[in-house]
Amino acid sequence: MPSNPFRRKKAVDVGPVQEPGNPTGALIHMDTIVKTFKTSAGEFPVLKGISSNFYPGEFIGIIGKSGSGKSTLINMITGIDRPTSGEIYVEDVAVHTLSENQLAVWRGRKMGIVFQFFQLLPTLTLVENIMLPMDFCKTFPLRQRKKRALELLEMFEMSEHAYKLPTALSGGQQQRVAIARALANDPPIVLADEPTGNLDSKTAQVIFKTFEDLVDRGKTVIMVTHDSSLARRVQRTMLLADGEIVNSFLARALPMLTPSQMLKATHHLTPIHFEPGAVIMQEGAFSDKFYIVTAGRAEVALKRPGAADVVVFRPGPGEYFGEIELMHGTESIATVRATAEAPVDVIALDRQTFSELMDESPETKDAMGQIVDARTAENVASRGRRPG
Repeated sequence: MPSNPFRRKKAVDVGPVQEPGNPTGALIHMDTIVKTFKTSAGEFPVLKGISSNFYPGEFIGIIGKSGSGKSTLINMITGIDRPTSGEIYVEDVAVHTLSENQLAVWRGRKMGIVFQFFQLLPTLTLVENIMLPMDFCKTFPLRQRKKRALELLEMFEMSEHAYKLPTALSGGQQQRVAIARALANDPPIVLADEPTGNLDSKTAQVIFKTFEDLVDRGKTVIMVTHDSSLARRVQRTMLLADGEIVNSFLARALPMLTPSQMLKATHHLTPIHFEPGAVIMQEGAFSDKFYIVTAGRAEVALKRPGAADVVVFRPGPGEYFGEIELMHGTESIATVRATAEAPVDVIALDRQTFSELMDESPETKDAMGQIVDARTAENVASRGRRPG
């Protein structure tokens, strides 16, 4: 039985670059990252004020159209490229302040990077390819490096090919070796830029399962992908559009909108906090907002003649309310409040923006209309039920 290739090592000292600037406690903290490239036509902004956190043990999928900034975002995290402005912290290391030499050593020890086209050195055997990061960073004693490389190849069922050159392998086999190489120095973070983009669907599933296994072992995996079927299986997705992050709760609530439409809506969202029991919408009052719950839980209550209110729906994170009033142009048909036990946080979209989005996306409008009809019928039935 091979020893555990994920054994914990001593903390890495990257020199006098530690700054007490990561107040979030996140593994990765990005604060207002801007990246602008200079072209013959002038400056071209690729990332426009990205702020986000990534936490230990997460499996995050970064999605978006070509040119949305996905690969540039990955390059900011790894230090392969530098932000024009903004700050990036990985643990307590201010990545944006590191020199090139410091970056190279830090990246080799903290980041495992997997590319779409493998980038294995063609003149080295598989075991030599995996030993190379250990030789560069000197994370393991010289006598242990080959043993560890063989253990990693065995973990990926590639040990029988250890002394072959990369060209003797299929694309899927090369990608498994590339992942093994990314893990050579036991980094806490694995970043993969379209790792399945050059593979058939069956092999892509095998590679994706490998990343899931890494998360189960405690790694944080950040994967750029165009594959929507894979994106749906990660723990969390980050949708980029035109160099900005689309609100994930809105993307979940209105998935038929285009990325550009989602970004438009994101710009108009207002976060609101309600204390326990606070009324969000009052039955019979005018309502002009579409609400999506981001934390906590609300309750939708209907009045019944001669009986106590009946709670017909308890929306939690990612669920929404207020669409009936906006679609029908009516006063609120129910009272919506935070539960008595805990506060609730929501994001609210104004009536005008909501209406514009419905007009711009007939598919969303049709789907929302069906939901409105079903909820209206359920509310009418609930109001007419006898108590008990």
